Amino acid sequence: MPTKAMPFHQQKQKQVSQGYQSTKHVHQIQSRTSSSKSVKKEQVETTQAMAQPAYKLPAFRERQPEGMQEYQRMASHFGRDLTTLQHELHRMKVATQEQVENIEITREVRERMSVQRRDAPTEIPKGPDFLVGLRSHTVWEKTPVKLLCTVSGYPTPIVKWYKNDAVIDPLSVPGKYKIENKYGVHGLIISRCSVADSGVYSAVAINSQGKVVSRATVCVRRATGPGEISHLPGQVPLLSGIRRSKLEVFLLDSFGVTFGTEGESLTLVANMVVVPDLPNLPPEVMWYRDDTLLKPSRWVEMSVGGGTAKLSLPHLNKDDEGLYTLRIWTKDGTTEHSAYLFVKDAAPTVKGAPGAPMDVTVSDANKDYILVSWKPPNLTSESPITGYFVDRRKSGTSDWVQCNPTPVKVCKFPVQGLTEGASYHFRVRAVNSAGISLPSRMSTGVTAADEESDVQVIKIEGKYDIVVQKEELQGVCVTLTGPPTDVHASEINQTYIVLSWNPPSPRGQAALWYLIEKSLGDSNFWQRLDTGVQVRSPRCPIFDLEDKKAYRFRVISVNKHGPSEPSEPTALLQKADPYGVPSAPGQVLASRNTKTSAFVHWEPPKNPNNLMGYYVDCSVVGSKIWTPCNHRPYKHTRFVVHGLTPGDTYIFRVQAVNAYGLGEESLESAPLFIDAALMRGVDCAAPSAPYGISLLSCDGSSMTVAWKRPKRTGGSRITSYYLDKREVESVNWKEVSSSPATKRVFKVENLTAGLFYEFKVQAANLAGVGLPSEPSRPFACEAWTMPQPGPAYDLSFWEVRDDSLLLQWKAPVYSGASPVTGYIVEMAQKGSPDFVVVNTEAVNRCYLKVTGLETGTSYVFKVYAVNVSGKGKASDVSEAVCAKTLPGTKEIVSGVDEQTGDIFLSFEAPEVSALSEFIWSKSYKDITDSNRVAVSTVGRCSRLTLLKPEKEDLGIYSVAVTEAGGASASHTLTEEELKKMLELSYNIRNPIVPLKTELNYEILEKGHVRFWVQAQKISSAVSYRFIVNDKEVTGAEGHKISHDVSTGIIQMTVEHFTRANEGTYTLQIHDGKAKSQSSLVLIGDVFKVALKEAEFQRKEHIRKQGPHFSEYLTFHVDDDCTVMLVCKLANVKKDTTFHWFKEDEEIILDVSPNPMSGSCALPIPLFSRKDQGIYKAVLGDDRGKDTSVYDISGQVFEEIINAIARIAGSSASDLMMQCTPEGIRLQCYMKYYTEEMKTSWFHKESKIASSEKMRIGGTSEMAWMQICEPTDREKGHYSIEIHDGKNAHTRTFDLSGQAYTEAYAEFQRLKAAAFAEKNRGRVVGGLPDVVTIMEYKTLSLTCTVWGDPKPEVTWFKNEQEVVSDDHNQISFESGKFASLTIKCVTVDDSGKYSINVRNKYGGEFVEITVSVYKQGEEIPEPKLGQTSRTSAAPKPAAPPSKPQTPTPSMKSPTPTPPQSVKSPTPTPKSPTPPRSTKSPTPPRFMRSPTPTKK
Repeated sequence: MPTKAMPFHQQKQKQVSQGYQSTKHVHQIQSRTSSSKSVKKEQVETTQAMAQPAYKLPAFRERQPEGMQEYQRMASHFGRDLTTLQHELHRMKVATQEQVENIEITREVRERMSVQRRDAPTEIPKGPDFLVGLRSHTVWEKTPVKLLCTVSGYPTPIVKWYKNDAVIDPLSVPGKYKIENKYGVHGLIISRCSVADSGVYSAVAINSQGKVVSRATVCVRRATGPGEISHLPGQVPLLSGIRRSKLEVFLLDSFGVTFGTEGESLTLVANMVVVPDLPNLPPEVMWYRDDTLLKPSRWVEMSVGGGTAKLSLPHLNKDDEGLYTLRIWTKDGTTEHSAYLFVKDAAPTVKGAPGAPMDVTVSDANKDYILVSWKPPNLTSESPITGYFVDRRKSGTSDWVQCNPTPVKVCKFPVQGLTEGASYHFRVRAVNSAGISLPSRMSTGVTAADEESDVQVIKIEGKYDIVVQKEELQGVCVTLTGPPTDVHASEINQTYIVLSWNPPSPRGQAALWYLIEKSLGDSNFWQRLDTGVQVRSPRCPIFDLEDKKAYRFRVISVNKHGPSEPSEPTALLQKADPYGVPSAPGQVLASRNTKTSAFVHWEPPKNPNNLMGYYVDCSVVGSKIWTPCNHRPYKHTRFVVHGLTPGDTYIFRVQAVNAYGLGEESLESAPLFIDAALMRGVDCAAPSAPYGISLLSCDGSSMTVAWKRPKRTGGSRITSYYLDKREVESVNWKEVSSSPATKRVFKVENLTAGLFYEFKVQAANLAGVGLPSEPSRPFACEAWTMPQPGPAYDLSFWEVRDDSLLLQWKAPVYSGASPVTGYIVEMAQKGSPDFVVVNTEAVNRCYLKVTGLETGTSYVFKVYAVNVSGKGKASDVSEAVCAKTLPGTKEIVSGVDEQTGDIFLSFEAPEVSALSEFIWSKSYKDITDSNRVAVSTVGRCSRLTLLKPEKEDLGIYSVAVTEAGGASASHTLTEEELKKMLELSYNIRNPIVPLKTELNYEILEKGHVRFWVQAQKISSAVSYRFIVNDKEVTGAEGHKISHDVSTGIIQMTVEHFTRANEGTYTLQIHDGKAKSQSSLVLIGDVFKVALKEAEFQRKEHIRKQGPHFSEYLTFHVDDDCTVMLVCKLANVKKDTTFHWFKEDEEIILDVSPNPMSGSCALPIPLFSRKDQGIYKAVLGDDRGKDTSVYDISGQVFEEIINAIARIAGSSASDLMMQCTPEGIRLQCYMKYYTEEMKTSWFHKESKIASSEKMRIGGTSEMAWMQICEPTDREKGHYSIEIHDGKNAHTRTFDLSGQAYTEAYAEFQRLKAAAFAEKNRGRVVGGLPDVVTIMEYKTLSLTCTVWGDPKPEVTWFKNEQEVVSDDHNQISFESGKFASLTIKCVTVDDSGKYSINVRNKYGGEFVEITVSVYKQGEEIPEPKLGQTSRTSAAPKPAAPPSKPQTPTPSMKSPTPTPPQSVKSPTPTPKSPTPPRSTKSPTPPRFMRSPTPTKK
């Protein structure tokens, strides 16, 4: 609404001028703002008149250019006056015509009224009666109130009004009271109520038959606070002046009450019409939050244009909650729109943590000091807040630093130690027992700097700046600073005290800082405070003061020249809260506002204590769950709570808030049912007109008519209907009956046959009689004699869903010549004349479930009643119904009450009103037998309870909710469902203690036996008893009996469990009305098992009194495949001994076991089958002995082998190839290999068994497979699999192609070399290494030689060949025995002798040292190095057919086993002999020199 009113004639002129300027905008504005047809007609005519072609001037009257400008100015001035005069004349003409028409209509009405009075029959005298009495009102000051009542009686009663029993005279206070009387409704209007208008008002109705009185109370309340002048506070401030705009703005669709969550983004949008709509000239728009003008920032974005005004909040926070107002400047002032924005807390990071604080502000900024303050969050179910953490961040950085090490309890905190000149942002986090809240929105940036400076800047002609200190202006030059002044406490609370003072004067022309001293009480013992940082501002917070002790403080100024004198000390200061939280607000009153909101008002607290605002909470009655209504403190004592559920009943409470937190909650308000409030005025409060009057039957003298209830009830229940009739030829309406009808079917009697009658109906409720219906169509008063039935009536729709609905109707009043046997239903889409039959066969009930509908399509229906004579009259066509499920629709739920065991059907309506009723029916007939069911309704939920559930109760149950938009549902109760609910009901009514476990037993450590049961839940009043073999057991007979309410465990412990304890155990439990029993049978084998286990545990307990094994012997395999037998020891001491045994033979280790270490281990390296046996560990001292036995055989042996295979298989190298004289060998190195490991070799996926052809073996460090005498059949893919019981470790080698060719050639070479080595000439034995002989003796050197073919033998002395003669005789017998005989040796025969045995494959050269001594000399000892050595003989000619040696171009000449695996054979030397050797035969110790291949 514009803020400035305009005279009517000005508004007319404004509209006409707009129409002349822009026809397009005229239509938009007129369609929304004009409500009078005459005004529209006037505008159109005026526009047409002004659009006529102008008069063309003659040539002689045309102006010259030099006088044209002045002429145009004068013409435009008088032209505007002429236009205004024409508009005024046209308006007067239209107004005169309207007055003439009104006079004519009034005259005609009076004539008709006089005719009606002449025709009206004489009424029976009747005393006055209030059909609708006065209602009490509570209103705000300066608002009007209207008291209404409806009076009946004949003669027409006279109504007088009284206040506090004094007659009200409207003339005594002009403009105060206004008395009305319209159509029997009397009203008293009190304008601009004041507190003095409160009182008891009475309406007294009097006529000749009597007098009646109706009274009501009017209570006028005054708004609290100087600035509260509106119904809802928080409005934007009034305008201080009027701004003019050339635009006219009309708001169309505007934002409403909005809900958001912290962290989300949200946009408020208002659509408007702007005249004229200029793209480059948008209207001036201002946005307010509460009374604060908003400006664009990182939190607020604004835009206007294109017919919309937008306010975007990109990151919602509780700081954004409040009343938002859009103010737009218009030509006539401003137009405004307001709505509330609610912002709830974001989900906390820790469950139960409080919401974030809000409205963080900074104040009192100094060089190194800033005071931060904030508002506390609302709490409903969270634990109380214990304090707050304040964080700071330097502008331009992203790191937050916590300012206080411990939480501060008050909502403000002084931050010290800031950097002078730096800009800071602050945020706050709340703390409670559950955790820390999310941080608040950070404050605006603030710079740490002095508010006042001793520096003065003087500008000279705007070009130069002169910086002068104040002391220089005073002409004083002082270096030593003076003392501070006015030292006082600016903040005092239980956490800290903030000292404030004035800087010294003079300051000493140097940087200044301060020292603070304190004194306890009135003593003069001053102690300097350690502030932690240098204090440079005249503010300093003091923490760590003792409670309940008073202190005095003084301050010393310091600069580089020295300290000042101390300041004057403060008065005694004590750490204490000057005031606490506010007291609880007063009485809370709640009243209806809309269908989803309520108006809440409360009295302010008696002790506000610097109140910040209020928090309002609400709770659905019966839920005990409180929900915050606002999330930011609200300053006023009146609040509209939005977002409520229609039909629910709520209670409200209020908390006051200040810097110390939340005060106590107020008392709860009275329960309030959420529904729309009654609107003011009779027309709005009375029901609308009924409709759809139809004729149901006629017998020639009476007619039965029916009608449909009004679409709007006016906010109260319809109590009666007034039916009027008239003959078609007459214009006068007559009441059908002196008493109103209570149902919508009425039999009108005393009619004249052959005449046509019309009827109309009025509905009445608590507010009065509503408007009459349209007259019905004329009905002929002719008796119905047709044999077919009359029409069904009162068609209604229930259970409307997306594809189905339930159609109900009432049976026809006229049944025809025979009873009605069924009904036919037809339907059609809305607007279509083509009806289709829904049911081909007539149904014998007054309802039908229609399915197969299209979602969102509207349908109409009509019903035909059928009897033996055929189909009767059709009912009136129903209203259109849309096949669409109502939002929030729920179905009927069946269940059993957990407390009482009652079987019920429950339905929750999406919404209800105060007039709503839940109507339950069975098979769509009203339930009349109240002995079988009971109905209870609370809020939006209604429950139908079956009192005596039986098979008779099976069937279809339905419920319909009146005044709730057609909310309804149905449920078919089946026999199976009823049976299950009966069982559950029996269990609830005959409760048992539910058990998680039945009676069970367990053997405890000392051989005690524990019998126990765990119930799902038991109370502290539970009672129970244990019965063993039909005898109750008590706790004094060696039994311990106890229970634990928290876990639901009931137990009995038998300390001495013997054979006498065999039998049946029973536990009986009683907990209130519930009871339970559980039994356990311990007889026979079951008992023997328990007794054996108990005896074992008893012995175990005794065993553990001395040294014992806490863990018996077991094994594990180390990474190097060493098997370790390990055990853990307990209760050992220094004297405890430990021994290992195998097969009762003690095992002595290099390092003796150490029992004090808590564990002992026996290593078994290179584990194999030989290590099987029984191992024993013996532990003992003077307290006793314990033994652990471990049998390594069978399954245990297999497990150890598998464990070894697991490690060895993981460490296995790739398969390698090595050639030998016998064939080709494939070998796999690993950490450890033993033949007991499950190892498999495969050739082309065929498993290889060890044979003469394929030999399988291994060493401790590798597994091998040899192919003897390989052929082409042995080519292919080879693999080895090492199984560890779970997995197989596979390694492969492809022996084919070039690899096989090279390997086969190498094999042939080695085979030939081996053959030559085997058949070459050699000395088999017989020759000594050294021979010592006396002179003149005979020496015989004889040896055995071998070779194939027979070798040649040659003897040498000192490398010279010996020739056989008489002195040296050489012989070679049988090709085996060679000898050299020297007769009569002399000293000359001493020397080095040698024999060379050779054939075509090679030979051998053996040396013998001969020493001859003379008779009488000592026998010389052989010298070192004179041992026999084998030397190569001269190289013979190569055999004719010798295989070629493979070239050294093989890929991997030397295999490299894994690092952890040692090579089993030494690296072979080259087979080629050195050039200095004579024989090609390799030494005897040489094996195959062929390198391995991968």
